[in-house]
Amino acid sequence: MEDIRIFCENDHSYHKVPMGSDLHALSDMTFRTVYDGKSGTELPVLAALVDNRLKELEFRIMMPHTIRFIGYNHPDGRRTYVRSLCFVLRNAVRKMFPDKVLGIDYSLPSGLYCEIHERKDKEDGRPSIYYITDEEIETLKAEMQEIISRDLPFRKVKMTFEEAQKLFLANGQDDKARLLSSLGHYTYSVYFLDGEADTFYGPLVPSTGYLKVFDIMGFNNGFCLQFPAEGNVSRVMPMKRQSKLAATLKEYADWCAILGVKGVGTLNKGITSGRAVELINLSEALHERKYADIADQINLQRGRVKIIFIAGPSSSGKTSSSKRLAIQCKVVGLNPKVIELDNYFVDRVNTPKDENGEYDFESLEAMDLELLNRQLNELLDGKEVELPRYDFMEGIRKFEGNTMQLKDNDILIMEGIHALNPAMTSAVDDSRIFRVYASALTSLSLDENNNISTSDNRLLRRIVRDNRVRGVTPEETILRWHSVRRGENRNIFPFQENADVAFNSALIFELPMLKYFAEPLLRRILPTSQAYTEAVRLLKFLDYIVALSPDEIAAIPPTSIMREFIGGQLL
Repeated sequence: MEDIRIFCENDHSYHKVPMGSDLHALSDMTFRTVYDGKSGTELPVLAALVDNRLKELEFRIMMPHTIRFIGYNHPDGRRTYVRSLCFVLRNAVRKMFPDKVLGIDYSLPSGLYCEIHERKDKEDGRPSIYYITDEEIETLKAEMQEIISRDLPFRKVKMTFEEAQKLFLANGQDDKARLLSSLGHYTYSVYFLDGEADTFYGPLVPSTGYLKVFDIMGFNNGFCLQFPAEGNVSRVMPMKRQSKLAATLKEYADWCAILGVKGVGTLNKGITSGRAVELINLSEALHERKYADIADQINLQRGRVKIIFIAGPSSSGKTSSSKRLAIQCKVVGLNPKVIELDNYFVDRVNTPKDENGEYDFESLEAMDLELLNRQLNELLDGKEVELPRYDFMEGIRKFEGNTMQLKDNDILIMEGIHALNPAMTSAVDDSRIFRVYASALTSLSLDENNNISTSDNRLLRRIVRDNRVRGVTPEETILRWHSVRRGENRNIFPFQENADVAFNSALIFELPMLKYFAEPLLRRILPTSQAYTEAVRLLKFLDYIVALSPDEIAAIPPTSIMREFIGGQLL
């Protein structure tokens, strides 16, 4: 049999393998593990990048390729692990509860929130929940451990649409069947584990024996599926019970279900059947109602609360939220004034540096906290203060005679990444501050057991906005995203529960809208780019979504948060 010449990026060497060999065989010949520079440990190979495309280790080599084996230290390695673990969970649930369906609803800081549902929904469209007990959770965990200990293989099979739809309808996975139906493809890849079939929209590990680290913890009406921490694969992520965040995600999921949008399959059907403008209007009405509710909460504390802090991760719609909230505050008789926290940066020469010796502008110490606290207290005392302006070209703070004073009905709105961190205003009376956490907390799922990442949602927003407003290419945005996420994990997410209220900026129609704008941008990224793997993943995700038409996009109102990303905003 003819040999194929493969270049392996792990050792920067060429290898000859027989034509038709799979990546698993090549991995056994070369790299059973990959080195994690952060932890200094060897990690099992979970998948591979073949010419910058993610492939499972069963992928067969029929022509020359450049290959890089990846483990849990790579984002796609982690996703491969988690997808595979979800299949093990699904099989364990099916064994324990053959008449029920697993629902993997949304991401939590500690893992994935899951519920067990009856096959028939409630009359209002929401799922009918089976309330699992602590004893049943322990049994479920034991079932998963038993499946993992047997080291069962995952098999991928091509099936026709009719075969796949029949299979999933019989399993009670109506959302999955609807999604397949909405796509119009003739064949689909279906994975099998121990005779059970499912789809997970991405590669899986070779067998269940790879999935030794996991846990299940009871949470709300269901449980949290935990998987290894990013920096330490020997233990799961620590459990963080962020009830406000979970309640906001649950509210969104319930609202989607009431509208008849349980997953992407029903969303696609709604768009193709002409409901797009209706969904746009209903989503925007919900946002307006939420802004009004927040303004009412602030107004109930009129006189005591004088400062509104708004924080959230990148592309969460903080700027638009600040403006929309200001309008609602005016409706109830308050007079909002805005101070930009960026003007309180220390001079650049005094900015702290990170481990690479570069200026760390996201550090709390990059702000002049003494000046900020002093001026806020003076404003709260009714004094007039001269506000600073930070000159980003020169890297220095200037005072140019711009003054401010808070009168009886005035209220101060400030937006920034540290706005939920109490250390930022440690010298200010906390009872005078109202904190808002804004983020795109989508809990819309592809189907019953494939949730949509809120991070992916925000990344698509940022790709579209950065290209339109800042002239930044999609490639540059993708390559910077890891650094952005690292800053969020350090400066924003740990303080989410400090918020008085969480505002969910996600909109039901936004993924179909973002597909229209993001898809052509992602297709520009070349296969030789370091961003290509991520671009292919996002394009594959968007392939499951029906795009809005230009006429439907034109129906999005000029006050919408989405206009911050696609243009046409009038606020």
